[in-house]
Amino acid sequence: MKLNYQITEFPNPAAEPIVLLHGLFGKQDNLGLLKQALQLQRPVITVDLRNHGLSEWHAEMNYQVMSEDIINLLNELKQPKVHLLGHSMGGKVAMAVALQAPDRVASLCVADIAPVAYQESRHTNVFKALNAVANAQVTSRKEAEQLMSDYLTEPSVRQFLLKSFSNAQPTHWQFNLHILQQHYADIMGWPFSAPQHYSGPVLFIKGGASNYLQTEHQPVIAQHFPNASAKIIPGCGHWLHAEKPLLFNGIVERFLQQSN
Repeated sequence: MKLNYQITEFPNPAAEPIVLLHGLFGKQDNLGLLKQALQLQRPVITVDLRNHGLSEWHAEMNYQVMSEDIINLLNELKQPKVHLLGHSMGGKVAMAVALQAPDRVASLCVADIAPVAYQESRHTNVFKALNAVANAQVTSRKEAEQLMSDYLTEPSVRQFLLKSFSNAQPTHWQFNLHILQQHYADIMGWPFSAPQHYSGPVLFIKGGASNYLQTEHQPVIAQHFPNASAKIIPGCGHWLHAEKPLLFNGIVERFLQQSN
């Protein structure tokens, strides 16, 4: 499984890199503002997860194989130990890597997601909008957005999705829409049980207006990540890194300094 990635150069070869992992329907440049902030301090590796961006498409899509993709990439890059940060689905991938290869993870930062299975469908209208574009003969992002507005009222959500719009793909999307729908339950799920744990430093960052991280999730977080702490960014939702980038980046930078 070949992943598309970028790695920034850094003058100090001893500095442990940080790997940034995007969320569902995203790609590596979604965390570009954080990358810009961190690349002056350490190497930064940004990755397109499987079935996203320019990485390979594959019929299998779950946290076991996605975390193995990252571990294999670290082996390919000869990186014995890295810091990991993931948002949403990428946060679950990062947590899965830490649970399966704890000796490869210097620290873990999880943005607005918990290590739990979310039962409800949170993306019904998103899939309707994406399929409307995939099934239409649109030729521009403007036409795509007009179609999507019938299903998605928030302009920010449409603009986020349109970052992956491409006329080069048969479905107009740079992610594997069919497989993401087929494996949606796996993406919303969580396959790891409580005995698996990572004892290194962990930070969960919650968007104050988001409902992805809840008080009821604290026991399972403590079981998997006994040294976890949390920060809340008020006045923002699930895309906290885009809504409050200065606050988000500052929290991450301070956590990495403390974890060195």
